[in-house]
Order: sequence, then structure tokens, then C-alpha cells
Amino acid sequence: MVKEKVAYAFVDAANLFYGGEKSLGWKIDYKKLIRYLKEKYKIKKVFYYAGIELHGYKYSLLEDKPLNLRMLLNYLQNKLKDKDIEESEIIIVSRHIKRVKFYLKLEQFGYLLQLKPTKIYWDDDKPIKKANCDVDMTLDLVRYMGEYQEALILSGDGDFARVLKYLQSKKRSICILARGERSAKEIRQLAGKNFRDFNYLRELIKFTQ
Repeated sequence: MVKEKVAYAFVDAANLFYGGEKSLGWKIDYKKLIRYLKEKYKIKKVFYYAGIELHGYKYSLLEDKPLNLRMLLNYLQNKLKDKDIEESEIIIVSRHIKRVKFYLKLEQFGYLLQLKPTKIYWDDDKPIKKANCDVDMTLDLVRYMGEYQEALILSGDGDFARVLKYLQSKKRSICILARGERSAKEIRQLAGKNFRDFNYLRELIKFTQ
């Protein structure tokens, strides 16, 4: 009896969905997306890597537990009840609440969230928010290597070239599903015929009212 190959998917949200609907030109239905990945590629687990803004909520990556999204949501909602909150802060906190609710929906759909708190860097007195999840995704690609034989990478970021080449040297099959216009040539070369352009999925995973 031939043992079934196990496939995992790794979603680099910052690379694949950068700019969101405005960048893509259409809105993604994430329930359709995960269903497509499981039906088309027989994916067993879908890891989703993205940043999240805590707005003062106490959490450290050094804690031996994942970020509790429901507690974060409750914290942000209580912030809006503060009588001294300024209008500009209400807009920001409301935006963060919307994002947390979005992540909770992803959890319901079956995504395994790997969220990283954003950090603020200053450049000429201008705040720049950043949550680089490349290291986290690279770690998991190697850490879970013993559990899968095939990896579906939803990213065209050239920074993953070395780890993907390493996985191939360990006899792991690599398939890339990424936006053609945002994919490094090294990634395309590594994937070869196993490169799929994410843009072609529009009619399959587009959100419709």
C-alpha cells in the first residue's frame, strides 16, 4: 500500500496580499481560498503569517503561548469606552478591532495563525510599522519538515530561495502559488513548472456578495 503524501501550505500574507483589494483589484474570499487549497492540493494544514497591532496590549513573543485574539479584542473594545479617548485614536483602534475580527474569522475557516506584533521604527520623524514574518515562516518550513513531503508556498519573496532550495535537497516537493508580478526570478527558477500564478484564481476565490 502506497503511503499518502502529506502536504502543508505556508501563506506569506504580506507578500501575497500586499496592498489588499486595492493592489489585487479584487477581494479575496478566504473561506474559498482554504477550500481550494485543500481540494486542489490535498493540503492538511494551512499556516498563515502576518503582523498584528497590539495598541498597548501586553504580549511578548517570549511567552510560551500564542496571542489570545479574543482577549486582545476585548482590550481594544474597552479602549473605545474610555471617555478621554481622542477622535483620531478612535479611528485607529476601530481599524485594529476590524483586523482582529478578520483574524478570528480566519481561525474559524481553519487557518493556523502565526501572528507577529508590529514594531514601530522612526525614519526622519516618520513612524514606519513593520512585522517581518519571513524568519517565522522559514523556521516552520524547516521545523515541520518531518511532517510533510510537499510544501505549497504562497509567496514570491526571493528571501525564501535558500530555504526552499534546502527543502528540495531533502527530497521535499515545492510548489509556488504567488502573484507573478511580485515573484522573484529565483523563486520562479526553483519552482520551475510548479509555479502557479495566484492571479489566475480570481474567479475561483473572489469574494462576491
